[in-house]
Amino acid sequence: MLGFEEVMNHGWIMTLASPSAPAAQVSVMTSDKTAPVTPDMSVEVDDVDAAYAVMRDSGAEIVHPLQDEEWGVRRFFVRDPSGRVVNVLGHR
Repeated sequence: MLGFEEVMNHGWIMTLASPSAPAAQVSVMTSDKTAPVTPDMSVEVDDVDAAYAVMRDSGAEIVHPLQDEEWGVRRFFVRDPSGRVVNVLGHR
């Protein structure tokens, strides 16, 4: 009803995007294929390596290490102060 269209579906994660602004996306996960925990939310950043360095150097809890995934993203998970797990990613 919002006009988003399915642009990716791996069975465990599905991404919907706006046809008029493809960078506007929403993803829904039922589990995570390569990580020990399913994140509560995802945030795409311009420089995932820099974001990882900031989080690591600040002492934040890294839940899933920085790595390249077969579906074209580089990502890591960090736990926020309220306990939520955030998937921080960048497209390759």
